[in-house]
Amino acid sequence: MKALNTNILVRFLVQDDQKQCARVNRLFESTEQDKAMLFVPLLVALELIWVLQSVYAVEREAILDAFDALLQLPVLKFEKQPVMREFVTRAAHSNGGLADLLIGESCRASGCESVLTFDKVASKSSPFIAL
Repeated sequence: MKALNTNILVRFLVQDDQKQCARVNRLFESTEQDKAMLFVPLLVALELIWVLQSVYAVEREAILDAFDALLQLPVLKFEKQPVMREFVTRAAHSNGGLADLLIGESCRASGCESVLTFDKVASKSSPFIAL
């Protein structure tokens, strides 16, 4: 299985470079024809949130919609897929930062009871606790 870097998913979602977008589309099509999958590391998902927010100024709801759509693509296999699904669900009903929410879900899934932080905003949402 091959893994994807963040820029592949950015091109796919943002469609801002026609040549690279076409290459990504062909990659996804050939992967699906081969009945194979492409791996998306959790760190790539976290970086994707950051890039979409800070570089492209994509709104929160659109980011969650994009993750929901990506999770439904048969060619993508996310690291900790259940964590990603829970992240999208919880984030839709929370005002917490998306990156923090993903970190929180990953920690929860790893058996952590809480996440200690100095971030006052993050500490207002579970599982974060201000130190």
